This record gives sequence, structure tokens and C-alpha cells, in this order.
Amino acid sequence: MRTNADFSRRSVLAGLFLISAAGTMAAQRPSVEVWKDPTCGCCKDWIAHLEKSGFDVDIHETGNDAARSRLGIPARLGSCHTAKVNGYAIEGHVPAKEIKRILRERPNAIGLAVPGMPVGSPGMDGVVYNGRKDPYDVLLVLQDKSTSVYQKYR
Repeated sequence: MRTNADFSRRSVLAGLFLISAAGTMAAQRPSVEVWKDPTCGCCKDWIAHLEKSGFDVDIHETGNDAARSRLGIPARLGSCHTAKVNGYAIEGHVPAKEIKRILRERPNAIGLAVPGMPVGSPGMDGVVYNGRKDPYDVLLVLQDKSTSVYQKYR
């Protein structure tokens, strides 16, 4: 025979489990710190892409040149925004899919870069481009500042 105390104990345990699970899920949502110019629309669109893909984003409207330099991304790989996630630098319009991949694989690297602002990349894919998609590469930036192709987008 079950008593009210049994149901109460079970309810408390179930509640604690749900709270614990919610905390774990929140902890698994990576946080991205972004440096960008306050007026850049494509940066805002890239940030929206990250948020839609499950990232929490903290934005610094200070420009990104100093952040790019501080995080070790060579100027030749520059774009309009720079980010940092779990110790990796992210330069430019890198798809969230590749950010998730680097966080899974954890290579010994500075981070990822999509130099310039290729049309069709996340944030550069708005209606103004009429569906145009230019080919581009996501580059893995190695510790010696050299790069290798991490993922091709064609």
C-alpha cells in the first residue's frame, strides 16, 4: 500500500532529477563571445545563425581588429567579426556546424576562419543575395598560423 509520503518522496526525487537535467542541458549550450562593429548587419545575421543553432552569444560592439590579434588570427584571414568559443578563435562567417565539429574533435589549433565575406555563408545569405552561393572554405588555423582546409562549401 502506497502512502502520501511515498508519492511525496517520489515527486521530490523526480523534481530534483528534472532540475539536474535542466542544469546539465544549460551547461552543454556553448557560449560564444563575439567582437563586431555596432552597425554590421551581416554580423547580426551570423549571430542569429549561431543562436538558432544552440549557442549563447555575448556581443562586444567594439570592432574586431584587437580581438583578432589577441586571439592569434592572422590579419590575412580577417573578416568583419571575431569570436571565441571554448578556447578557439572563430574568424568570419564560419557555419555553426563547423564550430560544433571543432568543439567535438578538439584539434590542437588556434581556431577556424572564413576569410572575407563570401556570399552564401551564414550571415551573408539574406534575401538581398537572391539565393546566390559562392564557394568558400572553412580554414583550420594551426598554432604556427598556417592553415589547412577544414571544410569546403561548394
